[in-house]
Amino acid sequence: MKIVRYAIALLALAGVVVSILALRVHYSTGTESCSINETWDCGIVNHSPFAEIAHIPVAAIGILGYLALAGLALMRQRFLVFLTALVGLGFALHLASIEEYALGSGAFIAQSRLP
Repeated sequence: MKIVRYAIALLALAGVVVSILALRVHYSTGTESCSINETWDCGIVNHSPFAEIAHIPVAAIGILGYLALAGLALMRQRFLVFLTALVGLGFALHLASIEEYALGSGAFIAQSRLP
């Protein structure tokens, strides 16, 4: 089980990196490297009204979520890791549906930013 714990922590840290990149896009004003065309554009997602909850960028929430997952995994809190991952999955699916149906964008980078 030690390997699984470290694998979860490592994957969560990869999620932190992706979330930091999404946060950078959120605060930038120029054209993004992830803007492939009108359909695949992470800038549309990260600059939309849905990119913040109570004036907190969703990418920042992702950073906190991934750090929580890594910390809980390293502290051997299996049930809390499962619960946190389940909440993160629900949140990510909700955001993906907003991205697809409300924004009409398929920004694959933006879909990977939450736990």
